[in-house]
This record gives sequence, C-alpha cells and structure tokens, in this order.
Amino acid sequence: MSSTVVSFADGSVRGESVIARIDRADAGAVVVVVAETPFHPVDHTWPDQPGDKGTIVVGEERAAVAEAVMAAVSDDGVFAVGSAIPERRGAEGWTWLVAHRLDGSAPAGFAEGEVARLVVDERHRAGLSRGHTACHLASLALDLAVADLWRKDPGADALGTPDFEGRANQSSRIHEDGSIDEYRLGKSLRRAGFDSETFAATLGEREASINAQLSAWVTAAARSRIVAEGPTIVDRRRWHCELPEGEAVILCGGTHVDSLAAFGEIRVSLDLSDPQLLVMTTTVVPAA
Repeated sequence: MSSTVVSFADGSVRGESVIARIDRADAGAVVVVVAETPFHPVDHTWPDQPGDKGTIVVGEERAAVAEAVMAAVSDDGVFAVGSAIPERRGAEGWTWLVAHRLDGSAPAGFAEGEVARLVVDERHRAGLSRGHTACHLASLALDLAVADLWRKDPGADALGTPDFEGRANQSSRIHEDGSIDEYRLGKSLRRAGFDSETFAATLGEREASINAQLSAWVTAAARSRIVAEGPTIVDRRRWHCELPEGEAVILCGGTHVDSLAAFGEIRVSLDLSDPQLLVMTTTVVPAA
C-alpha cells in the first residue's frame, strides 16, 4: 500500500478509486481507505480544519462519510487512525493514508478491490474553505495591527510583518464561515518584547484596524490558491494569496477559496476577558 493520493488541493470534490482497506478505528467506527481521494482529512496533530464529509458509492450501494481523518500503517503492520497515530504526519516508518469514517456500517458490496465513487459535500467544503482562508487573512491583519507593539524582533510573517501569530497562537479551530483563534499573552511573550499592557489598553483600536484591513483585502478580490509539492497526503502544500502588499505564502494542509471575491465581508472580534488569553473570533459573510 502506498500513501494516499489526494486531489482536494485543486478544489476537486469528486473522484473514483479502488478500495484498498476497510477497517475499524479504536472507537469502533468503520473506516474505508482508497488509493486516491478528493476528501480532505482532519490532521491528527494540528486539527484546525475539520475533515470533509460526503458519500462513497459502490455499484448501487452508498454509505455516508461522517468525516475524513488521517490514518497510517507502520512498517510492521500496525494500523492507526486519528489521535491513535503515535507520530506526526510524514514520519518515516509509516505509510500515510486518508481514511473515510462511515456514519454506520459498510454496505455488503463494499470490499477491498471494488471501485468506489467518492463525492464530497460541496456546501460543507465551501464553508470550511472560506473559514480557513479568512482565518489566515485575519492572522495577517492581526500581525499588522500590533506591529508597533514589539520592542524586539520576533521574526516575520508571510508579509514581512512582526510575527505575533507565530509567537502567540496556541490553538486555531476552523468551522464553516469562520474560526476561533487563541493567543497566549503570558510572561514569555512579554520577555520576547511584546507590549501586552498597551495592547490591552488599545484593544478596540486594534480590532478596528484589523477589520479595516480585512475590508480592503476583500475589496481587492485577490487570487488565492494552494500549491502542492506532490500528489500524496504527506507532500507539503502552501497557501498563496496575491494581496496588494505582496504575495503571502503560508505552509498549510487545508482547503481554501480560489479568490477573495468569495467573501462579502470578513470581520473579527477580540476578547481579552482573561488578560493572559486573547480570543479572536473571525466571521465570514459569503459573497452574494
């Protein structure tokens, strides 16, 4: 068995492939592995974007896919799914796979060697793609909005701005048409040179600055795309967006819109109820 070939990077939502394995995850759910798939799986080490859902069809029989997840087979034959995988994606000694977790049991006609048609839920995919692109844009706008608060160089983000996102982000959760990001504002960030006190005192101004920047980027309707180094699930992929300030390139395994014209509006709200934790909520209004 070879690593799964994936086509979601070019926006594919349909495919046909041979069933390579039918097995069970630790929780007992049935998972189907095929040689090639358009389904995007949730990453087991950084689960920011949920996996695609949809349908697998074999002959006249069909099964609902609750979510696509990562799976892997070790060189000595151990099969692991999702959080049970003990290594990061791409680690040597493992073959890396996309598993389709079924919503129920596999129909009788589902068997290794059978040809399956794979259909991704397009509405769900489109919502997640908008949410993921907006998440990246919001993080870049956040970096710009707090660039003046650094007393030391924290490194640069994809636009050459001081990298608050890279230094402080501790979690990111993407959903349809939005995301929630959490940033730790503790002693380590202050030691790195970030002025947390001024940030807290000017939170409303920072939020307004982010939203103004996002509005300008949506108006620009910039091109957005994924560039993959190869065809398999372990090959690196990068998000490219041709913003007026320059092309932003971010290492990313998720799915994205092909143009910022997909957005009617992107807005964020900043919450600093806990002075040690910034919560940024990003909300998308799709283009009409």
